[in-house]
Amino acid sequence: MKPLVAEWIRKAEGDYATVLRETRARKNPNFDGACFHAQQCAEKYLKARLCQAEIGFEKIHDLVALLNQVVSIEPSWELFREDLAWLSGFAVAYRYPGESADRESAIDAKARCRSFRLAARNTFSLPAK
Repeated sequence: MKPLVAEWIRKAEGDYATVLRETRARKNPNFDGACFHAQQCAEKYLKARLCQAEIGFEKIHDLVALLNQVVSIEPSWELFREDLAWLSGFAVAYRYPGESADRESAIDAKARCRSFRLAARNTFSLPAK
């Protein structure tokens, strides 16, 4: 695996760890943060796959735009289009006043992220963990 691809994956896993931590927190959970990091995990796995295939991409947070670039080499990822579109909403808006996530949204974001993450890890021949 290329070092840059491995770094994208490490960063994605760091985001996933944050999702898990914030959705499990009993005191002061950050549901906005959980949703944001779920989006970030998916984004980084998409970018890792593009990097592995040597397909250039812009610095964007739109998961559907990234999926559109990836789907030619990973057609099975098309199954995640709806989930990725939903997660995309947490990239920016929830980081500022005006939008807030609740526990239900955070749990939903975690589930959608987990499903895509498992498919991505499988693509990279990584254990499911």
